Amino acid sequence: MTQTLLEQVAAGAPGAIEEFLRRHSATVWGLARRFCRNADDAEDASQEIFLEIWKSAERYDPTMGSELTFLMTIARRRLIDRARRLGRRPPHDLVEDAGILADDLQPDTVERDDEVRRAREALSQLRPEQQEVLNLALGHGRTHQEIAAAIGIPLGTVKSHARRGLIRLREMLGVPQTEEPQP
Repeated sequence: MTQTLLEQVAAGAPGAIEEFLRRHSATVWGLARRFCRNADDAEDASQEIFLEIWKSAERYDPTMGSELTFLMTIARRRLIDRARRLGRRPPHDLVEDAGILADDLQPDTVERDDEVRRAREALSQLRPEQQEVLNLALGHGRTHQEIAAAIGIPLGTVKSHARRGLIRLREMLGVPQTEEPQP
């Protein structure tokens, strides 16, 4: 039986780490960039994720899911932990830019407040079950499994409510639909 790349990483096979990085660095970078405030934070987060992957490679079980699933699970957990950890401290860039006048920030604040108001209005027009699922997922950072357990409905139903709710929100907010990757 051929070893998976993560099994090769765990075994210390020459070139396995480089190949894993080649295959997955763009995916991790893209996810980190969406979670982080700037490119420097995303780079730090990506490094933390890959370090955790190397430390955890021996725990990978191909019967439980793909390497990508294993990677993305660790990446998501690391990014959520990082966001929580950084959320407890004042953002570094705000401390550096303390001299900026509040008037300079006002247009961004007004625009953001308008976007938040529009998003809340759109969310309030969704079906109640979609609102509940999206509020728990987006507002409270709950996973689909946590939501299913919390409100007592099947995991597949949670996923359906989330997907349909997000599609409807995009339509109401005029966000163009992106093509979904084909398996």
